[in-house]
Amino acid sequence: MKLATLDKPLNTLLLDEPFDGVLVVTLNRPQRANAFTSEMAHEIIHVFAALEAEPEAYRCVVLTAAGDRAFCAGADLKERDGMTDADFRAQHYLYERCFRAVGACPPPLIAALNGAAFAGGLEIALQCDFAYASETARFALTEVTRGIMPGGGGTQMLPRSIGERRAKELIFTGRPFTAQEAFDWGLVNKLCAPGTVLEEVLGVARTICANAPISVRQAKKSISTGMQMDKASGMLFEIEAYYQLIPTEDRIEGINAYVEKRTPVFKGR
Repeated sequence: MKLATLDKPLNTLLLDEPFDGVLVVTLNRPQRANAFTSEMAHEIIHVFAALEAEPEAYRCVVLTAAGDRAFCAGADLKERDGMTDADFRAQHYLYERCFRAVGACPPPLIAALNGAAFAGGLEIALQCDFAYASETARFALTEVTRGIMPGGGGTQMLPRSIGERRAKELIFTGRPFTAQEAFDWGLVNKLCAPGTVLEEVLGVARTICANAPISVRQAKKSISTGMQMDKASGMLFEIEAYYQLIPTEDRIEGINAYVEKRTPVFKGR
């Protein structure tokens, strides 16, 4: 691992560097449909806090899950059985921190959805910058069928992804929807044959890694922050982000490579 803080053993996640610049984070509880537990939430916070602390360590991060049946079924309800109200609140606050940590990832974060993403599983996927999904994947925010409501960003992120009225229908009914519907509505960017989604995502990650990493991070910051602003404020934020790139070595390398008709070699400086 490029980050020493990621060398400690993890019980619910797998970390891999398939090629330079990319970190793959795999939810690894396939026997429980990769459902969240408190332990998994702590480990996700640990990994993504390390990425936020050292944003230059990786040029792209991929979030996926073990097996081909489920990406993540949300919270493991067996762990919640018998919890007091105080215990439930404490665990949910832990999950909130987990989702915020994922959403704060500085490099591009791509979800490779190998299977069903329900409840919190869909919410953590919505924290990613974009997603590819298996053609056989299914999705749902089912919380209202369990006496709660989406609390990991679902009521905010889903309407921003597919529109308010459609999101209200899905959240109020809790009904599942297909990968094709998710693609048609813009929730996922590409559908992949079963078993190939991670390979496809790694292909686009390789393309991202070839680009100037500071430029990509600044573009991500500009999009994510600007989407929370009015248009005029977003335009001003974009220019501020742009001007941070002028003194970088990568800007000069990009121009020189173009003039010299060669592929640029960006170093993140």
